[in-house]
Amino acid sequence: MRAVAVIAGKDLRQQARNGTLLLFAVGLPLLLAFLFNLILGDPGGQFSATYAVADEDHSRLSEAFVDDVLGAVAASTEGNIELRPVTSPQEGARLVEEQDVSAAFVIPAGFAADVEAGRAATLRVIGDVDAAIATAVARGIAEAYATELRSVQLAVALTAGAPGADPDELVARVQALPAPVTVDAEAAADRVLDSSTYYAAGMAVFFLFFTAMISLNSILQERADGTMARLLATPTSRLAILVGKLTAGVGISLAAMAVLVGASTLLLGARWGDPLGVAALVVAVVLAATGLMALVATFARSTEQASNWMSVIAVLFGLFGGSFVPLAQLGSLSTVSYVTPHRWFLQGLSDLSGGELGVVVPPVVALLGFAAAGFGVAMLRLGRVVRP
Repeated sequence: MRAVAVIAGKDLRQQARNGTLLLFAVGLPLLLAFLFNLILGDPGGQFSATYAVADEDHSRLSEAFVDDVLGAVAASTEGNIELRPVTSPQEGARLVEEQDVSAAFVIPAGFAADVEAGRAATLRVIGDVDAAIATAVARGIAEAYATELRSVQLAVALTAGAPGADPDELVARVQALPAPVTVDAEAAADRVLDSSTYYAAGMAVFFLFFTAMISLNSILQERADGTMARLLATPTSRLAILVGKLTAGVGISLAAMAVLVGASTLLLGARWGDPLGVAALVVAVVLAATGLMALVATFARSTEQASNWMSVIAVLFGLFGGSFVPLAQLGSLSTVSYVTPHRWFLQGLSDLSGGELGVVVPPVVALLGFAAAGFGVAMLRLGRVVRP
């Protein structure tokens, strides 16, 4: 153990003076997180829309749609949906054409009369071709209201044949009946990282692999410089040498991640979540990154070859693991992300932001699985790594 501590301490002191390592471990992640947050904004793409409303009917039914339906929808979104009354369908169409609104609702004159007479009534939605989601939402709202009106018509039609039935009274009675089924919607826990936290975490785990790469390259560099041969000439075992150097790599990466978490919180306003959960995820992903990079290093014949291989793997893991693009935007390729530590780390932070501390257990277990596989194979190939 003393030999391991001495080797790890020597490497830690040496790497602390490595400007390239400090740049990749702290400087670049913070800079890119700030730039991505500034340029790209919220990775979740929060929905918002502005709808124009042209009521030409001014009837009880049209007012119910505008006030009770559209008004309730706008109120429930806390400002994400706004309504803009307009005087005519032409004005609504113009605002859509100029992209001042996402879509326009048009309630034509005679709408209520057609509904009450059982004739086909039209509720128009004019949508912006460049706002497909907002237009689909508007169409869904209009169709839901039309379905509700149709249910009233059917109820009236079924009872209109009763002796002495007054149609107006029937309509009023049907509309006054409570809904047979009500839906009580409860807000689920928000498990989406805000933009500052997302990009800080994404850049941190992306450059963590480069930090581990630079740390582990010192083993191959010492072998090329002849330092490893002199170290092996001492009574120190090869296992102690490898464990000492891997311990130093883990220590450097942990320190870098701790600095990034603190700096991004203070400078970028990132909210990482429960400290215990974050600590567990950080330790697990550091072990995973160091283990996987150690595994790659065992197959390299030179420092240059190791750097090339590890750089390619770090970039591919970052691309498919969600460091740059949210996993939801990867489509079918998102299944590939499960073989990357980045996915499990970011998923763990997302779950932690809206759940109990225990939600980090599956991601931590997955990350430790990566670490066990990497360190396990590296230890089996001990003679290939630590040799003169």
